Amino acid sequence: MDHRPLGRSGLSVSAIGLGCMGMSEFYGPSDEAQSLETLAAALDLGIDFLDTADMYGCGHNEELLGRFLKGRRDQVVLATKFGNVRGPNGERLGVCGTPDYVASACEASLKRLGTDVIDLYYQHRVDPKTPIEETVGAMKALVEAGKVRHLGLSECSIETLKRAHAVHPISAVQIEYSLWSREPEAGMLDACREIGAAFVAYSPLGRAFLTNTVASPEALSPEDFRRSNPRFVGEAFAQNHRLTEALADFAAAKGASAAQIALAWILNKQDHVIPIPGTRRVTYLKENAAATAIRLSPEEVATLDALFPPAAVAGTRYPEAAMAGLGL
Repeated sequence: MDHRPLGRSGLSVSAIGLGCMGMSEFYGPSDEAQSLETLAAALDLGIDFLDTADMYGCGHNEELLGRFLKGRRDQVVLATKFGNVRGPNGERLGVCGTPDYVASACEASLKRLGTDVIDLYYQHRVDPKTPIEETVGAMKALVEAGKVRHLGLSECSIETLKRAHAVHPISAVQIEYSLWSREPEAGMLDACREIGAAFVAYSPLGRAFLTNTVASPEALSPEDFRRSNPRFVGEAFAQNHRLTEALADFAAAKGASAAQIALAWILNKQDHVIPIPGTRRVTYLKENAAATAIRLSPEEVATLDALFPPAAVAGTRYPEAAMAGLGL
């Protein structure tokens, strides 16, 4: 497994990581034994960058990783996030980045994860009511206390990133990035390179849409949040499916899967980007890991760019209410 630097943190992580969210929530029922098997397989394949958040499963995902990491903690670079607040019944209570909340959220995550230190601690969403300097100042205090090693931001604007970085070095920025979500190319990728931060690409397979294996929205579990995602419904689904069929044709000509080409596109195009595809199954994990060996020429990367012009993608990344909280 190839490795890439996590910005200027001094840490090196596997060229692709593992997003663990779906092991607890959002994509329908999950099987804990299967998830633990997948996590173990990730380490066997050399995937050592694990990504979670306190809101995934209302803490369940961190607890799952905590159980898995017993006796293995030194084998992984562990990333988690705070800021999306949920109530006791899973209800969404908004975003919070106040200093007191930062401290309490970190303590709760450390306990669930069963560790003394978090390698990379992100603010999951920017709190519009709390100046970023105050939030990152509180995160900096966690570094000084030895509870967190490095800091990150998720779904922030370039201006917010620069203001945060002035308070404490930001080692990573996590934003959705894939063939059908190209917004970071409009400045954020360059901004990360300029300050020496890694760019962590979540949903690099478009929530599995880019794998060309989602036959229809109706084929998804009733609990699957993609059923209400604008890109997965109605005419948008049909229009986007035509794009993925072209990707599948390109992949077949390369002797690869559509998922592998979608990941290889990121890896070959940007050397400071680390995709973190999520999966609950060993089969898909192995398929994703094999993408790190695929080499694409600049001409092939350009061909894939042209197959997915941003204007051709139908629907927004999230429903309207969730979109309002991005890029602050």
